[in-house]
Amino acid sequence: MFFQSLANVIDDLAYQQSISRRLFLVQMLLLTACGAKTTQTQIEELVIGVISYEQGKQILNRFDRFNRYLGEKMRARIEIEPAFNETLALDRIEARDWSLVFAPPGVAASAIAYHQYTPLFPLQDDRNLRSIFVVRQDNPVRDLKALNGQTIVLGKQGSATGYYFPLYNLYGLTLAEIMFAPTPKTVLEWVAQGKATAGAISEQEFNLYSSQLDSVQLRVLFTDPRNVPSGSVLIAPTIERNREGYIRQVMSDAPTALAQEVGYLADRSLPDYQYMISVVKRVRAIATHVREKPARLIASEPS
Repeated sequence: MFFQSLANVIDDLAYQQSISRRLFLVQMLLLTACGAKTTQTQIEELVIGVISYEQGKQILNRFDRFNRYLGEKMRARIEIEPAFNETLALDRIEARDWSLVFAPPGVAASAIAYHQYTPLFPLQDDRNLRSIFVVRQDNPVRDLKALNGQTIVLGKQGSATGYYFPLYNLYGLTLAEIMFAPTPKTVLEWVAQGKATAGAISEQEFNLYSSQLDSVQLRVLFTDPRNVPSGSVLIAPTIERNREGYIRQVMSDAPTALAQEVGYLADRSLPDYQYMISVVKRVRAIATHVREKPARLIASEPS
C-alpha cells in the first residue's frame, strides 16, 4: 500500500509538472501573439498631413486614389489630416503626429532644420515663387524703410512668402504692430480696408486674389529677388528606416497621373533648402518680438 501511494504521489507530481509546462508554453505563445499583434497595430496606420486654407473636402477627394494605392501597397490604413494654416501644421510636425507631410517650402525648411523630418520628393510648386509686399495704390510709401512705425500684416508662422522672407527683409525696423492673417486672401483684404499699411504675400497669390477685391487697387511695393524653393513630401523620423525605404519605393513606382493628382514629382531632384533654412533661423532669432507693440525686429540678446 505504501509503495502504491508513493507511486500515486509521483504520478500526480509528474502530471502537475506536465500541466505546468503546457501552461507555460501556452502563455509564451499568447505573449508572442500579443507582441506580434502590437507590432502590427503600430505600423498599420500612416497619417498624411496637408496644408489647405479652404479646401478640406477637395483635399480629401484629391487624395482618395492615392490613399487607396498607398494603403494597398503598404498594407496600412491611410488617414489624411488637413491643417488650415502653416502654424497648425508646424504644431503637428513638432508633435510628430504626421507620418508624411506634403509641406510648402517654409514648413519644409523648419521641419528639416528643427524636427528631423526627411524630404522624399519635391512638390509641383511654382519654380519662380517669390515673396512680395503690397500696399494700396494711393499709399505714398515707396520702399520698405518707409514702413518703420507702420502696421503691417503677415501670413501665419511657417509661410515662406508670408512670414519668413518678409520678416527677414524687415530686419532692423520697429513696427507699430504686426498683424497675422489666417489666409493670403485676408492679407490683401486687410490692406485694402486700411487695417494695415502693407501686407506680405506671394506674387502668385497676389495675381490670384487681387482681382477679387472690391473697387480698391493694390500695387507691389517690394519683390524679393530670391526664388523660394518648392515644397517637399517629408517623412517623419518616427518611421523605421526599412519602412521609409519601402514608402519611398512605392511612391516612386506610383503611376505618373496619380502622383500628379496629389502634387509630387517622383523623377525630380530635391530642392536645396540651405538658404531657406538660414532665413528661418534668422527669423526665429527675432520671433519673440513679433507680437509686441511696437514690434522691434532685432535679435534678442542671449540670456
